[in-house]
Amino acid sequence: MNYTKAVEYIENIPRFAIAEPLRHAQEMLRRVGNPQNECKVIHVAGTNGKGSVCAFLAAMLEAGGFRCGLFTSPHLVQMNERFKINGKMMDDATFLRLFLDVKQVIDAFVKEGKEHPSYFEVVFVIGMLYFKERSVDIVVLETGLGGKLDATNTVERPLAAVITSISLDHTEYLGDTIGSIAGEKAGIIKPDVPVIYDGRNREAADVIEKRAKEVGAPAYELDDSMYEIIQNTRSGIDFSLRCKYYDNITVSIPYIAPYQVVNASLALLTMGVIRDMHKISTETLCCAVRDAKWEGRMETVLPGVILDGAHNEDGVLRFVETAMAFRRDYRITILFSAVADKKYRDMIRLICDEIQPDAVVVTQLDGGRIVPAEELALAFGGFGCREVYSEPNVVNAFERAYTLKEEGLLFCVGSLYLAGEIKGYLRRRIND
Repeated sequence: MNYTKAVEYIENIPRFAIAEPLRHAQEMLRRVGNPQNECKVIHVAGTNGKGSVCAFLAAMLEAGGFRCGLFTSPHLVQMNERFKINGKMMDDATFLRLFLDVKQVIDAFVKEGKEHPSYFEVVFVIGMLYFKERSVDIVVLETGLGGKLDATNTVERPLAAVITSISLDHTEYLGDTIGSIAGEKAGIIKPDVPVIYDGRNREAADVIEKRAKEVGAPAYELDDSMYEIIQNTRSGIDFSLRCKYYDNITVSIPYIAPYQVVNASLALLTMGVIRDMHKISTETLCCAVRDAKWEGRMETVLPGVILDGAHNEDGVLRFVETAMAFRRDYRITILFSAVADKKYRDMIRLICDEIQPDAVVVTQLDGGRIVPAEELALAFGGFGCREVYSEPNVVNAFERAYTLKEEGLLFCVGSLYLAGEIKGYLRRRIND
């Protein structure tokens, strides 16, 4: 088996539900030596922003001299992106070798009549074996879906648990209220392990606080009185942060989206709470945040071209807030696509009502959840957008939208898969 065949095997694992997912993952990890308990871990859950918070944390730890592993999902272009050490992703040969080790466990499970490990279990076990093998100092670990029953919750005693913003997403699995979803995310909270959380939504915050008290976990809330935006330009945002650990410091981030201020603040608060462990100076932390990179989340990939993986209603609302800040001064072009299990009509209506973009190009993403480009175009037209173009091919759609951008801004939004397709295309274009 080669690398390509290994990736194809994982990609073809059915996304079925396992009856007892946490117990199933624990048994799988036990058979490979419980690598998840060999590393110090910062565990991050939430609906939106958890990948960005992970990226900020990893950047700060690396800047402080730590050998930092980063486990995130999904990937944008290549599966190896999910496993990074100090910013460098796992190489193909290592991925194949570790997959073949895990495949032996998979085969044993199947032979014994156990349920086949899920897609996420497989990549999580590969990641933990990798970080153990490479002797990382700390792993920044992003949950997959939820928290309480997530494979990552096999980590017994993390350094800290971090919970980002909570909103309605994956309601078919996590519940249809903010409270129920927060309860699933709060499942990562462990006794005596500090939990640092986004406290802006009171319903979610109450659930997190209650769980922390139940298990005896110190709780640290980030509220919007702690940070204030100083300026927001095309090159990034400067903001001030004041809390128990920082005395009105000025922080810069290389993103134009105000929600990244919240994510950076949450990451900085976490580093403040565990400062006795890392002892990294505030100056070093701020420099690392300023230079942090997180692909596909309000990422400027070309001058005036921004990729944002917003793919649910709350994410698109945050995107709209960002675009609106530039609407008065720039022509706004949107490149949009979505998958069928998202409320894409609500997303489109919000974009049309609030931004009123000058031009829209819609495209479609291959796979079982395809929404035809023509259907998306009809939705944009129905909600009042006058200049709408349908182009099923993603590359052609991007080139058309780039031309329509003129001297303004092009936002590519609606799906992380769209961001991944564009990233892959731009990489190929550079290498050709």
